[in-house]
Amino acid sequence: MTANTAKPLSSQSLEDMTPDEREAYTRQKRAEELAEQAKLPYIWRQTLEELDLTFPIPTGTRARDVVVDIKNKRLKVALKTAASTVNGGDPTLVEGELFANIIVDDSTWSIEDQCRLLVHLEKQNRMQWWPHVVTHHPKIDVSLIEPENSKLADLDGDTRAMVEKMMFDQQQKAMGKPTSDEARKQQMLEQFKQQHPEMDFSQAKIDL
Repeated sequence: MTANTAKPLSSQSLEDMTPDEREAYTRQKRAEELAEQAKLPYIWRQTLEELDLTFPIPTGTRARDVVVDIKNKRLKVALKTAASTVNGGDPTLVEGELFANIIVDDSTWSIEDQCRLLVHLEKQNRMQWWPHVVTHHPKIDVSLIEPENSKLADLDGDTRAMVEKMMFDQQQKAMGKPTSDEARKQQMLEQFKQQHPEMDFSQAKIDL
């Protein structure tokens, strides 16, 4: 077996890829992301509405042994003493600015089996994927997120259409292409130009 020495493909060229090339790019990108995410002190998952973090902690840890400070756009999770940390490391597991605002009153934390710390965050913007939890941690490519079809099927027609539009627009932005709204405005402008050939748009500054 020979190593893959092909030049990595950028997200800007996704539109030019064949299905096989796009699948290979997606696999490569996800493998790189998994390697980066594996170095974090937590495992996280998200839906459009919420985000959950799981921290491994020393067996026997109780609520009184931890500090969890959840703010509108900031999170701190720490163990109270360095002696109680895994391998005697830094007692602060994570501290930093969140990617986006959350609903503090609906966000919670708990300890499971005295060996896992669970933090649940409710997103304020419930139509947005997060590329990372805190801003100084590695990002994932949100354009590669594929929600389960069953979850999309559970949505009502209007909400599903909104989610699919949002996903399309995120993919368009990742490829440097216009969003659906921008494309619609551009189409309307072109139609207007065709209907009014006497007007000169060469010096016009048009913000789409």
